[in-house]
Amino acid sequence: MKYSSDEVIQYIKEEDVKFIRLAFCDVYGKQKNVSIMPSEIERAFKYGISVDASAIQGFGGNVHSDLFLHPDPSTLTVLPWRPEHGRVVRMFCSVTYPSGKIFECDTRSILIKAVQDAKNEGYTFAFGSEMEFYLFKLDENGNPTKIPYDNASYMDIAPDDKGENVRREICLDLEKMGIFPESSHHEEGPGQNEIDFRYSDPLSAADNAVTFSAVVKTVAAKNGLCADFSPKPLQEKSGNGFHINFSVKHSADTNILPYAIAGIMDKIKDITLFLNPTDNSYERLGNHKSPKYVSWSSENRSQLIRIPAAVGEYKRAELRSPDPQSNPYIAYALLIYAALHGIKSRLELPQTADIDLFCAPSEILSKFEKLPETKEQAAKAAKESDFVAKHLPKNLIDAFCK
Repeated sequence: MKYSSDEVIQYIKEEDVKFIRLAFCDVYGKQKNVSIMPSEIERAFKYGISVDASAIQGFGGNVHSDLFLHPDPSTLTVLPWRPEHGRVVRMFCSVTYPSGKIFECDTRSILIKAVQDAKNEGYTFAFGSEMEFYLFKLDENGNPTKIPYDNASYMDIAPDDKGENVRREICLDLEKMGIFPESSHHEEGPGQNEIDFRYSDPLSAADNAVTFSAVVKTVAAKNGLCADFSPKPLQEKSGNGFHINFSVKHSADTNILPYAIAGIMDKIKDITLFLNPTDNSYERLGNHKSPKYVSWSSENRSQLIRIPAAVGEYKRAELRSPDPQSNPYIAYALLIYAALHGIKSRLELPQTADIDLFCAPSEILSKFEKLPETKEQAAKAAKESDFVAKHLPKNLIDAFCK
């Protein structure tokens, strides 16, 4: 259910809510929050709540550091792991200057603008995510280790799969928060897990991805474990991917998905820094089904983009290069703009690569462009990109290039 501000105020009064968490993300997608008491909620909706942004990554220095959080009432949800009496609720916020102007490095607002820009031209997008993570044991002092919770492999079952009950608890908590997973299973790596989401509009999908990360880490900690979303936690094992499924529709412009895919392929090297933002990201790419080349195919998982076997409303494309360290608000915004670039330019897809690129000979591989192989290469492509400069503020680009 999506609430109005008046309904939120009424809910807080009637449902024994004691703390309201106003959530937002730094430029890298790490969730932050400040808690307010119920007596402050009307002020929050009317004026916003002031925060000192000087210590938040990518938000600037000490000059003009006061920013305001404005809660989005439609994102109200109860945190199910907190006490039922004296409830804690959470809302995502937009971030503004004291003047009310949107803060340019508020990545949620960047996505909101991208969605509106697409809508103004008659296009609607939908996204669904597949996010992988490892469960590791803690040491005797409660610190994370790199010892996997189990040694199970792809889609194994209990007792080999020890993460089954943890995934179950995660899925149940997500459902209580109004987020509905489609499926969950053990992944290829020891202690590695995956939970997939239903399709939704881009903003809800990004909010859900941020929420998912927080829920997984919370439930893991409750079970005496550590959840690790880094791209390559174990060097000789599968990396963690953030596979992004997407579709696009227009009432008068049909069969536009191929153009959208071509647009993303055309701009993928420019935007890789934001889809793969850490040095560890490039240890994952090119290994264990993670793509290395700019290519596409039907169903083939060695490609950058694949078209999964689906029909009708489930027809979509899957981008396989992003990892869970990416900020989903930035990722979805850039994918929308790249897709629109392809649609409006009527870019044609290159020939499909219906081969396993992990086994292909060098004379075949030489025909394909490579994704950036290091963060330095990705940063160089981003800094030199007119496309990136058009859609992201300079301060945010500089933050990722550092």
